[in-house]
Amino acid sequence: MGDQGKRTWTEEIEVNGAQLMERIRELIAEGKVRRLRIMAADGSLILEIPLVVGAIAGSAVALGAPLLAVLGAFAALVARAKIEIVREDAGTP
Repeated sequence: MGDQGKRTWTEEIEVNGAQLMERIRELIAEGKVRRLRIMAADGSLILEIPLVVGAIAGSAVALGAPLLAVLGAFAALVARAKIEIVREDAGTP
């Protein structure tokens, strides 16, 4: 019942490997992101990260440090990656 009036939408962005980590940190800090899917340039899923809505950005990054380490290794190996972002907006019912 707590999800009434909330809507979600998905967007996809393409970044180069060097920008991947920076962009992920920015998205986590926004707080309205529910889920991130990291995909290779060919569209194959590499990693899916569910995020807690409204999490404090600092603690979300600290708790996700192992995932960010994996992403860092992935980013070093690829030229381009896609990030699928599932966002949430508390709209009016």
